[in-house]
Amino acid sequence: MKSIQANGYPIHFNENAYEALNKHLAENKYSAIFIFADSDTNEHCLPLFLPNLETDLNIEIVEFEPGESNKNIETCIELWNVLTELGADRKSLIINVGGGVVTDMGGFVASTFKRGIDFINVPTTLLAMVDASVGGKNGIDLGNLKNQIGVINVPQMVLIDTHYLATLPQNEMRSGLAEMLKHGLIFDKRYWSLFLDLNNLNTDDLDTLIYQSVEIKNTIVMQDPKENGIRKSLNFGHTLGHAIEGYFLENENKTTLLHGEAIAAGMILESYISLKRNLISEEEYEEIKTGIDAIFERIVFEEKDLQPILELLVHDKKNEYGTIQFALLDGIGNIKTGQIIDNELIVDSFLEYNS
Repeated sequence: MKSIQANGYPIHFNENAYEALNKHLAENKYSAIFIFADSDTNEHCLPLFLPNLETDLNIEIVEFEPGESNKNIETCIELWNVLTELGADRKSLIINVGGGVVTDMGGFVASTFKRGIDFINVPTTLLAMVDASVGGKNGIDLGNLKNQIGVINVPQMVLIDTHYLATLPQNEMRSGLAEMLKHGLIFDKRYWSLFLDLNNLNTDDLDTLIYQSVEIKNTIVMQDPKENGIRKSLNFGHTLGHAIEGYFLENENKTTLLHGEAIAAGMILESYISLKRNLISEEEYEEIKTGIDAIFERIVFEEKDLQPILELLVHDKKNEYGTIQFALLDGIGNIKTGQIIDNELIVDSFLEYNS
């Protein structure tokens, strides 16, 4: 597959990725390489990654606990201390091998250590390949508030090797599909329609769909790197989805959701809001619900859950001037940003979701 040029860095695919990586290592005089991986990717993915690495540089593997609950400042402090103890300097390179938590946090640690050192992302989950691989967003959570602390800073390159997907459990694969569905809903109706008959898709189709999803997100980000305009369209499903994800993460009586599971619910909820704002038709709303329900199980929301979720919306990082900003569908394949919605309609969307 042909490499994609993102905003300041290339995205390489499969076999071409390692050729590009090793050429980069040969051409740059790094002092050492630090590979960040959580315990899952250390066990399942590094055995696939390391044999492709051609270098005489000293390599240190830095492992941490997996999961969104560890994407916080405490883990970052541990990582900064480990880098310091191992003698990392401004000519060191960090390679983040893992899912979105690893690449988000690893990029943030690299961007802030000694005022910034080079890093490369190797996403190993479907979600990270189609979402975290593009855009340069790096960050961590602040309690149950998603991605409240962070920077926009691009890696040297991103390497997407779909062979890592064979290491994923089914629920992780399904989680990644949520962002791909979103890309079709906000940007390309034809691309969305490809997911309406998953039974006819094979492994080769998945490679192509991943590539097209990365192209869609990159097209949007290239026009608006700092999220001042069209890039806000990528927030569809995330305003409510992030609040749901954060609430379920912190509530000990709830089962923690994968990112894609929360976003899938968020897309149905925000599609209903789009319907009630006369931006999509009943037929489009039913098509969206049917398409998402074919992949994701519905989340159970109790009446007592709604107020805490609404309270989390206030802290959404996309809000401006104290108002909650939604990106809503304007027909399948188009989007309207900066939409202000009252709480009554938000509550109605949950009631409709539960019905």
